[in-house]
Amino acid sequence: MQLNQSSNIHSKRKSIILAAMVLIGFVYLVRLFQIQVLDPSYKLSADSNVLRYVTDYPARGLIYDRNGELLVYNEAHYDLMVVPGQVRDIDTTEFCRLLGIEKELFESRLQQARDYSRFRPSIFESQISKNTFAVFQEKLFRFPGFFVQPRTLRKYTYPMAAHTFGYVGEVGPREIEQNPYYRSGDYMGISGIERSYEEQLRGKKGVRVRLVDVLNRDIGPFQEGRFDTIAIPGKDLYTTIDAKLQLYGEQLMRNKRGSIVAIEPSTGEILALVSAPGYDPNLLVGRVRNQNYHQLQQDELKPLFNRALMAQYPPGSSFKIVNTLIALQEGVINYNSSYGCGGAYHSGGITVRCRSHPSPVNVLSSIQFSCNTYSCIIFRNTLDQPNFSNMQESFNNWRRHVTSFGFGQVFGSDLAYELSGLLPTSDYYDRIYGSRGWRSLTIISLAIGQGELGTTPVQMANLAATVANRGHFFTPHIVRSIGEPDSLQARFLARNETTVDRAHFEAMAHAMQAVVDAGTGRFSHIQGITMGGKTGTVQNPHGENHSVFLAFAPVENPKIAISVVVENAGYGSTWAAPIASLMIEKYLSGQIGRQWFEQRILEASFLTNKP
Repeated sequence: MQLNQSSNIHSKRKSIILAAMVLIGFVYLVRLFQIQVLDPSYKLSADSNVLRYVTDYPARGLIYDRNGELLVYNEAHYDLMVVPGQVRDIDTTEFCRLLGIEKELFESRLQQARDYSRFRPSIFESQISKNTFAVFQEKLFRFPGFFVQPRTLRKYTYPMAAHTFGYVGEVGPREIEQNPYYRSGDYMGISGIERSYEEQLRGKKGVRVRLVDVLNRDIGPFQEGRFDTIAIPGKDLYTTIDAKLQLYGEQLMRNKRGSIVAIEPSTGEILALVSAPGYDPNLLVGRVRNQNYHQLQQDELKPLFNRALMAQYPPGSSFKIVNTLIALQEGVINYNSSYGCGGAYHSGGITVRCRSHPSPVNVLSSIQFSCNTYSCIIFRNTLDQPNFSNMQESFNNWRRHVTSFGFGQVFGSDLAYELSGLLPTSDYYDRIYGSRGWRSLTIISLAIGQGELGTTPVQMANLAATVANRGHFFTPHIVRSIGEPDSLQARFLARNETTVDRAHFEAMAHAMQAVVDAGTGRFSHIQGITMGGKTGTVQNPHGENHSVFLAFAPVENPKIAISVVVENAGYGSTWAAPIASLMIEKYLSGQIGRQWFEQRILEASFLTNKP
């Protein structure tokens, strides 16, 4: 009996001990699972002691002009990386001396890296130059936890077209959250072409897994590079820009505010996109980028503002082209319709003054001499047609014609941050005057391109291209091909037709030629080149009026269409027209024969006037 009791007690103890051992074993297994699977910090710590994961950043694609000249390329720089968990026993004084930084900055950056991760590498000092890297590399083994990662930065062949190229900067938290491709410390295009074609230019990152020793020295690839991936360079871009014409345009706009936009009418390719004042794109590259950006941002002349795409001006008298074409299409006038002009248009207590010119005027001479009276009459005739039941219906019909020219909307091109301009709706006027409180005379300022209208310079250049093409346009764009010089982008090959018949554009083209041959733009006539143009003087409530001119040439086989805006410069015929004339002569002839004419523009300055 006692033997059985003893046996039972022994059996129970054995079961308890066995259960305890199983429980302890289970606890160890759970803990090992947690350490090895759930908590990566131990693995990361172990791997970081022998392995280094180096990101291979691909070279961004190169950028060429339309003739194959290299405009944007890459130059080698280096990022100093740190793994905080490996940093120990370093001479911080020597370290700071080599990099040219203060000890307080060293401590601050190291703490930031610790806050990010003790085991993952992060950038300690970015964009180290080749010269600094050469000196630092020799003593890198003295600083465990630090290693260098190669990068490339943009360089520019010419100090031009900064707004067109844009610039590259470090990605922010929002970009990292929205796109899994990016990691902290990566770069991306912020503006211009760099932004519009970021996916094509950036390429694809690669990774190299390297073995390092206890002195932080690279001793070779891990497992002969089995886990390495190759970086794929970005694709090259072939732009529509003519580098020589772009440089010349920026010279002509020196000491001026405004823009030049030149387009090839038959393709919509932008030959030059000048925003003045501009800046050297090399200023926004490397470690000095933030400092230079701040200075440019504080500049009262606003050099960072892309006037060619984002400035919105009333088009002034150049808009008479559109209103005249609409009046012809609507049949409210014909080519022989003429009206007298006594120096002003008077109606309902409103007076719109006009310059001195021969009278009476018809379609051709009204454009040739920029007659305000004629424009007011035909604008009101267009809106007051009896076949419309009310002013809203009539105005919406007029607006439908205007939008077909590309106004009041973005083109949907590859131009970053393009604005739509301002084109009022009938609802807009209803809110101001009430549905029955406005009529054609209320908005008569639209007849001469003033009032609530706002157009961008690229829209005005597109208007010139539309007349040059006799009624259609191609979407203005800045990149003609990606990867290969002749791989044209299909999305820019479609024709955009206006609502006006081609025959009316043919007449308008010859009226615009009369402007240059013997009208308001005759001072800018080019010997041996037929040119159609239209002057504009835009009212500016804050100072001197803006000088505007749009043109195309040659008239019968147009190769270039252009718009020029010179802020606070007065009459369109005095400054904008000569600049357009010189640009056209430069592009078509390759040289300037009117040296005195050119010198007058180069020496002119309007930066002392308020915008």
